[in-house]
Amino acid sequence: MTPEQYAANIARALDVQDQSVRLQAAMAAGTHPHPDLLETLVRRCGVEPDFFVRETLAWALTRLPADDVLPRVQRELASKNIQARTQALHVLSKVGDERAWPWITSEFLHDADDDLARTAWRAAAALAPQSQHGSLADELVKEFGRGDAGTQMALSVALLGLGDAAVPAVRSAIRSQDAAVTEHARATDLLRTRPELAFDGAVEEAKRIVAMG
Repeated sequence: MTPEQYAANIARALDVQDQSVRLQAAMAAGTHPHPDLLETLVRRCGVEPDFFVRETLAWALTRLPADDVLPRVQRELASKNIQARTQALHVLSKVGDERAWPWITSEFLHDADDDLARTAWRAAAALAPQSQHGSLADELVKEFGRGDAGTQMALSVALLGLGDAAVPAVRSAIRSQDAAVTEHARATDLLRTRPELAFDGAVEEAKRIVAMG
């Protein structure tokens, strides 16, 4: 089988209705990576409805040379398709190449879509050079108090991933006049000093502390 035939077979399998067939095709693409699969994998990330298939597609892309993957995925960041942008950020976080750091702009970090913003937070925390951790934390804390518990936990995890560089920004946010911001910031700080706490427990304790003044 030629590389062209192999890539064509994978593309056909990724387009069928059966989720299990698409998953097997994505696994095959990662197990036997080939540059001819790059375009197919990137395009499929933007339309694939199943979470597990999308995760496998992202893994398959990490199996290809970063020099090929990065410029192609960068183009997806400008797509009008929100899933394509979100998955591009996810792939960049998985590739883990700091060359992509400048592409994680504040527009992504503060996007109105919670799923895209969460993905951008993870990507930024994974890609930011050590020298940029403090300035990234300053941006991320602007999102304290946003969204549901899952969104808030994702933000806290991203900040905790920045280590000590995030402490000044988090502690500054604790002094906010907005109770939701204060509670989220304090919960994040609690998780830093008491990692045995679950996020929900840290939130409840933070609420008690804030209520007590």
